[in-house]
Amino acid sequence: MDTTSIDHADLTIVKRILAGNRQAYEQIIERYKGPVFNLAYRMTGSYDDAADLSQEIFIRAFRNLKKFDQRKRFFTWLYTIALNHIRNHQAKGRRLSEIVDNGISIENIADVVSEDNSEQLLIKKEDAELITENLHTLPRELREALVLRYFQAFSFDEIAEISGSSLSAVKMRVYRGLEQLRVMIQTAKK
Repeated sequence: MDTTSIDHADLTIVKRILAGNRQAYEQIIERYKGPVFNLAYRMTGSYDDAADLSQEIFIRAFRNLKKFDQRKRFFTWLYTIALNHIRNHQAKGRRLSEIVDNGISIENIADVVSEDNSEQLLIKKEDAELITENLHTLPRELREALVLRYFQAFSFDEIAEISGSSLSAVKMRVYRGLEQLRVMIQTAKK
């Protein structure tokens, strides 16, 4: 997912909305409802919570559109709002449902781990269930980093911008999250 350059289509839509064309916001919703829902679902593990949160995120983004820095990428700004809203939701003590395997690409995780020169994970298809079961048990910051990196395909720089963390902190969270998953999987197999 390339979110490093300004998307001129988004910028055009934002300018139309800010000029009073509220109907144009439907284009933003249509364009990003899938990625926002997927983020909310991966973070909460609940379809119902993800649907509610997605709706709330788009409302919040609309209300704060005047604060959007048009020199930056809209998608990154929207994801920052989404992640913060999901964090707030989880901090209120709402339940974290069991995450259901919905297209986890185990090979993608293993490939990226290898690409990042981290310790190689030996993951097989049957390990998908173990990853699914253990992902939601990770601390929030580690789970966020893994979801944004491997399920949402953000670069480390993008995750740092979205999460408001340093690049080194993001890399460390991804590494620690992967390491904890690896240990959990090895322990479960014994």
